[in-house]
Amino acid sequence: QDYTWEDHGYSLMNRLYPDVGQLLDEKFQVVYNLTYNTIAMHCGVDTSVLRRAIWNYVHCVFGIRYDDYDYGEVNQLLERNLKIYIKTVACYPEKTTKQIYTQFWRHFKHSEKVHVNLLLLEARMQAALLYAL
Repeated sequence: QDYTWEDHGYSLMNRLYPDVGQLLDEKFQVVYNLTYNTIAMHCGVDTSVLRRAIWNYVHCVFGIRYDDYDYGEVNQLLERNLKIYIKTVACYPEKTTKQIYTQFWRHFKHSEKVHVNLLLLEARMQAALLYAL
């Protein structure tokens, strides 16, 4: 059975800890929707597809898959080095090195790489909460 943050986790969290579900949901939404509409040197780009791919890949790493999402998008949008980085940071943060950080998205700004970190850490937190709830 599907168990998602939007449909189940949020309301259960609010029942257990009033107002905490709202605060967590706002935090997830702020990070998920954060964008400058740029990718590397290109401006005016809709990055929502990329952000969704990163978020869903993190959930996939933790065994959460959504029937209504095409995971072929993940393979098209996320290069191998980025997947390695995401999996390392999400699952084995103590093994994260500067070398792994510099190997993905070489032509991108550090602020874009920091945004990837924010996305993956919040997606990881949401996945952990889904398991806990």
